[in-house]
Amino acid sequence: MAASLFQAGVGVTVCIVSFSIFLVYHIAKFLRIFFLISKFDGPPTIPFFGNTFKSDSRENFLHMRRLTEKYRERTGGVIRLWFGPFPILLIYSAKHCEALLSSSRHINKGIEYQLVEPWLGKGLLTNGGQKWFHRRKLLTPTFHFSILQSFIEVFNEQSFILVNKLEKLAAETETINIYPLVTHCVLDIICDTAMGKRTNAQSDNENEYVQAVSRMTNLVVRRIRNFMLWPDLIYKRTAAGKEHDKTLRVLHTVTEKMIQERLHHIPSNKSETDQSEPITGQRKRIAFLDLLLQMHREDPSFTLKDIREEVDTFMFEGHDTTSSAISWALLLIGQHPEIQARLHDEIDEIFGKSERPVTSDDISKMSYLNCVVKESLRLIPAVPGIGRDIEDDIIVDGKVVPKGTFIFVNIAGIHHDPEQFPDPARFNPDRFLPENSAKRHPFAFIPFSAGPRNCIGQKFAMMEDKVILINILRKFSIKSLRTLDEAKPGGQIIIKPIDGTILVKLIQRM
Repeated sequence: MAASLFQAGVGVTVCIVSFSIFLVYHIAKFLRIFFLISKFDGPPTIPFFGNTFKSDSRENFLHMRRLTEKYRERTGGVIRLWFGPFPILLIYSAKHCEALLSSSRHINKGIEYQLVEPWLGKGLLTNGGQKWFHRRKLLTPTFHFSILQSFIEVFNEQSFILVNKLEKLAAETETINIYPLVTHCVLDIICDTAMGKRTNAQSDNENEYVQAVSRMTNLVVRRIRNFMLWPDLIYKRTAAGKEHDKTLRVLHTVTEKMIQERLHHIPSNKSETDQSEPITGQRKRIAFLDLLLQMHREDPSFTLKDIREEVDTFMFEGHDTTSSAISWALLLIGQHPEIQARLHDEIDEIFGKSERPVTSDDISKMSYLNCVVKESLRLIPAVPGIGRDIEDDIIVDGKVVPKGTFIFVNIAGIHHDPEQFPDPARFNPDRFLPENSAKRHPFAFIPFSAGPRNCIGQKFAMMEDKVILINILRKFSIKSLRTLDEAKPGGQIIIKPIDGTILVKLIQRM
């Protein structure tokens, strides 16, 4: 009996000592982070609750803009913030972000990216470490230029459908909300190029998968804004958490069904890569999914689950970002008649009155369009920023940033640095003419991030943007009915109009 009591006492003592060591370790770790991060300048903070972030996406967008401009001269583009109990270092200058983004070590995404893992798993967006390097190397050939060229057919096909819809609408009304129309066009492109699946979002806005993609994105954004909902134990018991699980089932069911349908269908290099060959009234084409399945056949360690993760990632990253980029570009073009006139001249010189599809050669000749797209992405980048969890202490602005700090690279703030872009609020595509951009800091313009973890799909996105814009501008002159501020850009993951509205008037060109 005495021996049993002694053993029990020892066990309790060991538990207490272990817990005490654990507690002391984490308190010491937190105090170190607090002490080092407090050396950076930043706004006043409320203990535990951190700094004030607005729940409204528009207000939060404006709040961050005011905050970065207030501290830019004082700090050189680095601010200390707290998001609840989590330390954040906000970087919004090219010189300070270069060391982080160019590093091949600090590539792990921040904690908030874990909130999209139920949908995307450990795909290219959310993964880190050696597994990410391996996956990136594996997937890079799928975005080879020759493969991207084959996707131009889809870009043209779907943008022609969009233009036909716009012609009918322009004949009926002087006010058109361009944003949802572009969004559905992009969704059709992404579904076709990613999965080889025709969702017909432009004609069937009620498509279950299309709605699920949009709904899941909104649910993730709302969860990111409220750190109290980050623990699964809490979130799964909320109405939003239950809707999240229901939406997730729709998304995974569709992707898994497409994988199974195409798994045993081995593309013929002759028939299915030849885009000119009609098959039963339709043309077969290689989709991103087909390329991944071919990798699976050659290396079964790249599993069907891995394939689903990458297809879902492509869907997530490729629809809202592109539709927002195109819509903001159209708004800005419609606000600046002199810039639009130069675009029309460039388009007319290449196409004349022809209605032929756009080719990659056409795109390469359109240097001014390239400047316009870049300047639009500078002024309103599709993604406002990117997060990193650092592996070790790093030095920023001569100070130690401790391991455990979340670093947020504010792309929108970097793009508005007056030192790199004088009069940064002005829409001026000439900034990107070769003679004006040659001496600019290489990290001053990073709409697709930079360094080893830059966006693998950026060439795809730029090509898609340009084809859609060309085909719209061939047919129409655009007049924006709202200024950029009146369109109220906001957002957490993607910068988009908070009410989903970008109003324009379209005038058919003769």
